[in-house]
Amino acid sequence: MAGGRFDRAAVIGTGMMGPGIALTLALGGVWARIISRSEATAREGLAKAHAQLGILEAHGLVTPEQSAFARESLTSGDDLEDSARHADLIIESAPEDMAFKQSLFAQLDTLAPPETILASNTSGLSITEIASQCAHPERVMTSHFWNPPHIMPLVEIVRGEKTDPALAEQLRTLLTQCGKAVVMVKKDRPGQLGNRLQMALWREAVYIAQEGIADVEDIDMAAKLGFGLRLPVYGMFEHADMVGLPLANAVMTNAARDLYNLPSPPVLISQKIEAGETGVSTGRGFYDWTKRDATAVRERRDAFVLDFLKHWR
Repeated sequence: MAGGRFDRAAVIGTGMMGPGIALTLALGGVWARIISRSEATAREGLAKAHAQLGILEAHGLVTPEQSAFARESLTSGDDLEDSARHADLIIESAPEDMAFKQSLFAQLDTLAPPETILASNTSGLSITEIASQCAHPERVMTSHFWNPPHIMPLVEIVRGEKTDPALAEQLRTLLTQCGKAVVMVKKDRPGQLGNRLQMALWREAVYIAQEGIADVEDIDMAAKLGFGLRLPVYGMFEHADMVGLPLANAVMTNAARDLYNLPSPPVLISQKIEAGETGVSTGRGFYDWTKRDATAVRERRDAFVLDFLKHWR
């Protein structure tokens, strides 16, 4: 259990991420309050967190003691000002709107005690810019949880230009105690860490489809059942060292000449958007979702991650 430095936290947002973030903190021994603009939506967020806890309980991924504490310590409300004044940690998980986040963090900076850490769950916005209107930007940082946050292990802490490294390490210690695998991103650059890697793969995958090198089904299969299958236990630098850097360099030298390297997405994406093929919501994207079950795909993903967690932990 956490205790000490972090006893109480406020999590702002009740969408895809907020409830799972609050649950993570509660499972680590922190009293966590889910904050929304209304009591009704806050209660909905709390119900989501309880449902996610039930999933973890069903798969034996939490102890009875953790479950009992989480159910007792998770609360909800619309009392942002009061919650901020009593929190040791505030994590914001609101829409990706820079002006909104800047205004919110400037407000939190005036409300929260001087020792309170202010963190954003942004997946792409600059934390340096988010903190630019704060009087104490040294306590502002990114804590990017991956979706779905109640089961995905990774959290990226991103330090802004003025973030105090010691405070970032305090947050890393807490989130590690909460059962997360935490990485430190030392420079505030677009895409942080995980999304930079993911976007490099994503743009090359789209380019391969655009060039007719392979169909999307086979591209996905190559990623899932080739190098992707070993990535949870065998990283890219580990692989390079294992096969030897001369071989790795030779393969890269040969392939690099033909990889997509423009500073913009491949045009196939914009062409599909213009055609109204934007993904599951419209029934067609790269796949024909009138013939595929999106819910089943998500359930397959979550089941795989839940099973992996039993071995990873």
